[in-house]
This record gives sequence, structure tokens and C-alpha cells, in this order.
Amino acid sequence: MEQSWKALHDFYQEADKGANPPMQPETRYVTSGDVNIAYQVVGDGPRDLVLVPGWVSNIEVFWEEPHLVRFLQRLATFSRLILFDKRGTGLSDRVPDMPTLETRMDDVRAVMEAIGSERAALLGYSEGGPMCGLFAATFPAKTSALIMIGSYAARVRTPNYPWAPTADERARYIEATRREWGGPVGLEDRAPTMASDNQFRTWWARLLRMSASPGANVALLKMNTDIDIRHVLPSIRVPTLLIHNVGDRAHDFRGSRYMAERIPGAKYVELAGIDHLPWVGNPDAILDEIEEFLTGVRTGPDPDRVLATVMFTDIVGATERAVELGDRAWRDVLEHHHALVRDALARFRGREVDTAGDSFFATFDGPARAIRCASAISKSVHPLGIDIRVGLHTGECEVIDAKVGGIAVHIGARVAGLAEASEVLVSSTVKDLVAGSGIDFQSRGTHTLKGIPGEWHLFAVRESTV
Repeated sequence: MEQSWKALHDFYQEADKGANPPMQPETRYVTSGDVNIAYQVVGDGPRDLVLVPGWVSNIEVFWEEPHLVRFLQRLATFSRLILFDKRGTGLSDRVPDMPTLETRMDDVRAVMEAIGSERAALLGYSEGGPMCGLFAATFPAKTSALIMIGSYAARVRTPNYPWAPTADERARYIEATRREWGGPVGLEDRAPTMASDNQFRTWWARLLRMSASPGANVALLKMNTDIDIRHVLPSIRVPTLLIHNVGDRAHDFRGSRYMAERIPGAKYVELAGIDHLPWVGNPDAILDEIEEFLTGVRTGPDPDRVLATVMFTDIVGATERAVELGDRAWRDVLEHHHALVRDALARFRGREVDTAGDSFFATFDGPARAIRCASAISKSVHPLGIDIRVGLHTGECEVIDAKVGGIAVHIGARVAGLAEASEVLVSSTVKDLVAGSGIDFQSRGTHTLKGIPGEWHLFAVRESTV
């Protein structure tokens, strides 16, 4: 594919990050015993919320991942959010022996005291959940609420806890992580919807490396293997919310259901997602439950999303044609091409989002107009001796300053990459939305789109019907 198309195709990845990187909060330290604990404070909401991470963490690397940034920023809209790295991980001091849950509780108390928090809600995901549960039972006066996401009460299978892994399975898993440390270990189980996203894989591997050494990771996993708070559950007397995706591959949802049945008055919410990490897959559903539980209302994410039809265009064989014509003649062709595309966008109410070389990215407020615009562009550029390919998809887009981003943009770019010369290729979503318009389509079969879950049925527009 031509370099110009690659430049435009990469646009949506930059849009997803936002026009400007988020301002990273200041990292501070507090001493817990003789160990320095790294922490951050985000926002100034009316209630304190301590986020207790699972497995390993690095609170500065957190801010390099757009999905996680949006998750944290949403939490900070209704709380003063407190982040920290557990001792032995991330930016906190390394320790010779991995801490017990009791020691970890002391670290949370030290962070709360450092910022003047007398009472806070505790939110623990994965391995962070059991510690939060023990803290809530031990220090109810300091705990306004308890929230556990994708968590568990015990880490090894017993007769009355049969869904956990066996001791041998756990040992094999720990050895596998030791061998594979340095890469995106465990991502397929923790975030299957993002497991094929190269950017996310690279970030995940970096997060693990920056969070713990291979030896520290093994020690931490062995300590976590011994976690068992089943006997503590009836003693938890604070408002409690448990959330679990039923398709979670890392921790069986029955662990959360088990805890909900034994914590007095606990609320259990089972969601249809498949991811373990709470900031990917269905984060808005999780955040809505958290916000409503803590505030009594769910405002939802900021109104920065719109339904739009995205269009990607690209000149077929641009490099070869440029070589054939020479630089000056090719510049003339590109100028005429750009003028024709912009004229069509104006006629069909399209909005140019970005241009790179011989490619365009635009959005429309209606799929039928987008199809007619794409067909008009394809016909108008033929006299220039060039053909274009076009991809269209309709979906919810994030509005980021003057740009748009999100998965719908990603899909549109992938669809365009599969289009043939002089072809307007659309997703089934676009086809379904223009039913009754008189536009006819020809099936191009089902395809997998790189980085997008599932199979996608694509259709070519029959020009005679446009």
C-alpha cells in the first residue's frame, strides 16, 4: 500500500491518543515503615477513591495507554482518585520479600494519611480485590465503600471453590510467565479484544517490564497463590459492589458471585464482556455501575461521541503513476484530484478530517450521502487517468478537538484497504442503514479486519444504482 495511504491510515491511531497527550499527575512518595510508596492524586472530586491495582503496576506507564487514561479520567470526574504502586512493584521500593495483604493494607493507610484522607472508597481489580476486602473488614471506619472488579476470594481450587486453577496449573502458569517475561505475557487472557493490537501489546509488555523484574514477578505470583479471604467475607460490613465480565478468561466470574453471596448486602453485577482488564472492552458499562454505586446517578461519559459515516479514499497505484508521469505532472494530477474530492465533499455535506498525500479521510452525517459522494469522486477522477478505492463504515466516533477517532475509524480504514480499483466498499452496517434508498450492493464475502474482533461482511456498491 502506498506511503501516503499509510500516513492517513495512521491518523486514526493518533486521533485516538488525543490531539495533546494527557497531563500526567505528579508522582509523590510516602514512607510506609521503611519502604517508599509511590502515589498520585487525580482530580478533586467530593469523595476519595483509592484504586488498588491487580498483579503489577507502574502509575507513570499507566498514562501512556489511551484506554486506561480515559478510564482514570472518568473515575476522576466524580472522585479524588488516588493511585499507588504496591511495594515491590512499579515506582515503589523493591523489597527482598513480597508483602502480605496485611503489609499492603499498611501501605494504603500510609498513602491516605499522606493526602489527608480520613475515609475513602476502595476499588480493587483482579488481585487488588482481596486486599480491598480485607481492608474494608479491618478498617470499616476508613472505608466508605468497597468495589471489586474481576476479582476472587481464593486463588487455588478446593472442593467448595472448584472454578479456581489447581495448584499444578498455577505452578505451570508461574513458570510460563518467568520464561516469557519481557513480552506481552498473559494478554490473550486479560484483554482478548486488544490482543492483536500491536500498539497495545507493546505497551502491555513495557508496563510489565517497568512494573517488576522477572524474579519479583515470580515472587509476587507465588504470594498471590496463597491468597484466601473466604473466611473474611461475612465480616465485610460496608456498602459493596462486585462487577465481573461473564466471559473473563483470567478469573472465573463465579468467584465474584461466590463473594457476593457471602458479603452482607453486597450488590453483584454480571456483564457480558470477555476482558479482564476493566479499561478495555466495555469500560463505560463498568464505569456507569461504579459511578451510580458511589454517587446515586450515572451521568455516562462526556458527550464527545457522535454517530458518523467515515470515508477513506486512496489513489490506486499512485507510486507507479507518479513515476510514469514525473514529479511535476503528478503534482498537477494531485491538485486536480484534491479539488474534485473537496468539491464532492461540499456537495454531499462531507467534512474533510485529514489529508495525506493522495488519500482523504472524511465524515458524513448520513451513510447514503457518503455512498453517493464516494461514487461521484470515483467517476470524476477517471478523466485524470487514475482510479481510487473507497472504504465506508458507520459507527460511533469520538470527537477529539477537530478530529475524530475510535474503533469506527479503525474499521473504515481497514475496509478501504480491502477495496479494489474503482470500488466503493462498505461494511454491512452501512448497507443496512441505507435500506430503501435505491442503492444496490454486491456481496464481497466475509473478512477479518486486522485488530477488529469477529468477521465482517463487506459489500461493493453497484454504481448503476447510485
